[in-house]
Amino acid sequence: MSRPPAASTDAAVRSTCPTELDPQRLPAHVAVIMDGNGRWAESRGLPRVMGHRAGVETLKSTLRLCSDWGISALTAYAFSTENWSRPGDEVNFLMTLFERVLQKELKALEAEQVRIRFLGDLNGLPHKLQELIADATQRTEANSGIHLNVCTNYGGRHELVRAARRLAEQAAAGQLDPESIDENRLAGELFTAGEQDPDLLIRTSGEHRISNFLLWQLAYAEIHVTEVFWPDFNAQALIQALKDYQSRIRRFGGLDPITP
Repeated sequence: MSRPPAASTDAAVRSTCPTELDPQRLPAHVAVIMDGNGRWAESRGLPRVMGHRAGVETLKSTLRLCSDWGISALTAYAFSTENWSRPGDEVNFLMTLFERVLQKELKALEAEQVRIRFLGDLNGLPHKLQELIADATQRTEANSGIHLNVCTNYGGRHELVRAARRLAEQAAAGQLDPESIDENRLAGELFTAGEQDPDLLIRTSGEHRISNFLLWQLAYAEIHVTEVFWPDFNAQALIQALKDYQSRIRRFGGLDPITP
């Protein structure tokens, strides 16, 4: 798949990237499972929804750091297909929070040249949120900065079934030779089509699972797990994740390491 455009010039990256990191060996694409918002709030005697509000601020700061340091894409797991099973009040708060954040932050995203996409079954979202998503996507699609992918009503298994069904429909209509189906063809039917696969997955709150997130795309991603709850994930925690990534030897099934 095509590599997203660099978020910063080489000179800018060298001037802003922390000295602990090698700016030439940063991941091009970072994915994050933003876990622990509710537990962060409960540990402070706050309603769970306050953790989600704090988590939005963490996503904003993480996006800015990734952009400043030269990471080209950030994909965040915001709301899974399984999250509908949470209490109704919490789900309603999250939907309203998405709407408010988009309305408040879109101009800033445009000014910073962020390209934002929402990945998932968007038809299952409230109509007003769908309209805001469509507007944000259209207004930022030509931006040249970091790619921000927000996985909303997203499930990895659903994504793969959807891709298989789309290919089957094309084959049944005589538009596609089944023998021509390969990895690239299938990847082209995923929500992430056109985006480079993540190099690094970060999961907060200490859970050691990928929770139905990017099942195809994470095939060769390095995985970093931190005990830090998402609202407390700061610049130092991101540096630690990137140092961990840079300590890995990536062979992609071969014998010789491949330089990022």
